[in-house]
Amino acid sequence: MTVGRRALLAGGLALPFASAAAREAWTRPAGLTPDVSIALWPDGHLTPPAGLVERTVQRSDDPQASDRMLEHITRPRLDIFRPAKPNGAAVIFAPGGGYRYVVVDKEGYELARWLTARGVTVYVLFYRLPGDGWANGSDVPLADAQRAVRLVRSRAQTDGIDPARVAFGGFSAGGHVATSLLTRFDAAVYDAVDGADNLSGRPDALAAIYPVVSMNAEVAHPGSREKLLGPAPDAARTRLYSPDRNARADQPPLWLLHAEDDSVVKIENSLRLHQATRAVGASVEAHWFARGEHGFGLMKTARLPVATWPELLWNWLGSQGVV
Repeated sequence: MTVGRRALLAGGLALPFASAAAREAWTRPAGLTPDVSIALWPDGHLTPPAGLVERTVQRSDDPQASDRMLEHITRPRLDIFRPAKPNGAAVIFAPGGGYRYVVVDKEGYELARWLTARGVTVYVLFYRLPGDGWANGSDVPLADAQRAVRLVRSRAQTDGIDPARVAFGGFSAGGHVATSLLTRFDAAVYDAVDGADNLSGRPDALAAIYPVVSMNAEVAHPGSREKLLGPAPDAARTRLYSPDRNARADQPPLWLLHAEDDSVVKIENSLRLHQATRAVGASVEAHWFARGEHGFGLMKTARLPVATWPELLWNWLGSQGVV
């Protein structure tokens, strides 16, 4: 089943912004409102850097296609979408945004709708951004990803999910969040804050969609690299934050998707991680498409073979026992 633009719009993506001021308003359209939004961390645990003010900007001038981005995240959180008939599966999504912002709609809420229609409980992760002045900024996206997996598992009874069927997916820079979790799911990047942190941060399956992976200058997405590591990272930091150089045999099963004509994040990112994963004997499935460019999500695949990707992902999740 390929979900087309018309079907998505029929579900409530229309968002009539008429002015520049209105395009900066946070107004969720009907049909795209999470059932609940929960903080990742207990009250009082995080102190945002001085002067950091969270802001949502509407990037689309098309009233039929919302494309919001969230900047300067001060309250990392999970927006939860619950299906009418839950099947016990849970998927956490980390949208992209070049580590400058986190997109809301095309790599978050739209996928949530597609999966909840199939019985999956979906959690859209709004993670802290490394260039916003947080202490240990390079690790805050990974810390939020680990915490998200643990917190979702701790909510199994509340949300009606199976804690052994929790998948994680990431797009673009969110793909770097995901692939960092792939290889560093047990790295000590934060101190435990409550009982949820006694649970595993390792997802049961992990999907990386046109992901930023390598921090090597010749391959890396320049903006993500600079936001994460600064202008001139040394060799040790470059290696630590390049998941393709940290593959391990016990990492979660991996699913990769990339377009060969991607001019923003080179396909070599996915190719390197694919090769590294095979080299350590871990499970990986990869899909390369000639056309698709970058950031296609669900809505920018019309009349292209890459439009089949949600079904390919669904079938793979089934093969891993998640759905």
